[in-house]
Amino acid sequence: MKITIIGINDRLPEFTEEVQTFIASVNFFAGGNRHHELVKQFLPEKYHWSPIVVPLSGLFEDIQNKKGNWVVFASGDPLFFGIGNTLKREFPDSEIKVLPQFNSLQLLAHRLGLNYGEFPVVSLTGRPWHEFDKALIQGTNRMAILTDRKKTPVEIIGRMLNYGYSNYRIYYGEKMGGENERVMVLDAEDISKLDFKHPNCFFLEKTDDAIPARGIPEESFEPLEGRPRMITKMPIRITTLALMQLLRRKVFWDVGACTGSVSIEARLKHPHLQITAFEIRSESEGIIHRNAQKFQAPGIYLIVGDFLKAKKEKLAAPDAVFIGGYGGKMEEVLDDVNKYLLVGGVIGFNSVSGQSRTRFLSWCSHNRFEITQQQQIQVDDHNPISILIAEKKR
Repeated sequence: MKITIIGINDRLPEFTEEVQTFIASVNFFAGGNRHHELVKQFLPEKYHWSPIVVPLSGLFEDIQNKKGNWVVFASGDPLFFGIGNTLKREFPDSEIKVLPQFNSLQLLAHRLGLNYGEFPVVSLTGRPWHEFDKALIQGTNRMAILTDRKKTPVEIIGRMLNYGYSNYRIYYGEKMGGENERVMVLDAEDISKLDFKHPNCFFLEKTDDAIPARGIPEESFEPLEGRPRMITKMPIRITTLALMQLLRRKVFWDVGACTGSVSIEARLKHPHLQITAFEIRSESEGIIHRNAQKFQAPGIYLIVGDFLKAKKEKLAAPDAVFIGGYGGKMEEVLDDVNKYLLVGGVIGFNSVSGQSRTRFLSWCSHNRFEITQQQQIQVDDHNPISILIAEKKR
């Protein structure tokens, strides 16, 4: 089977005579609705059209069941975060040929005279926020953004502003390559007034060198009412996260998040991590969200309720867990963490009392966890804190 993927823009294509002849010789076609409107005059009298809509299982079944050569129409460059990559994965034994056009970001850069090679691409087309949040936290100076109908320009820039990232200029384009093409340069605050249309894309460029703060003093966080001392002290927080070697980890759980100080610090210092915070107190939900916004830490997933009753089966398995609170049920919480923690993963634990330290060490000994780090730190007039890091051996 041969699949030819032809890139087009949002105007009537100007196919060469050779391409027109080839299209007329094929019976099976696929593309979006707007692609069909643009190319239908070039199709043979009798043809089958398979619409490209999510989920793509219908398209895959169609291609698999209808034996013969296919032509797939796509926007711009089909291998630029496009259907071409999907078809290559789904039909690895097929002969796939690509006839690309400029993609939408290239066209936008051409209109504005931008060096698009300096703008790393972040695709939010059918994708989660993680890579975009990571780029913001890292202080990426320039980004090229691909959108979809859910993650629209207003939604994306609104998220940025919600977390204090207002220091970006926006180079916006819609319906690139079409008769209704529109290009604008905007400030972030202007985006809420934008009457946008699909499809669209944009470039972001920082207007200053500001980046989120790291090593946040505990008094800067909004505390639980009447419980200001419950926030993990900054030196303890930073030391614990460093000893957990989070640069080597992928998924971090913060059990007993309280005000979110540990999750926020981990997010800012290691934005590659997937972070889930667990907290039993309902009043902490608003506090954690407000602290995350204040310190520009998007992307922390919060679960409110009893950790032992929380549904965790669909979460990514952690390779790092910080135990910030256990509600008097240390062993039960550790047993539950152990069900999900990957082999080679670590548990970070801060002990205020000798009794809790002894209980944690005893649990580790009985569950084949190796203590890899032990440190004791005293901050000002507070009690000394034992920092313990335990690694799961099997």
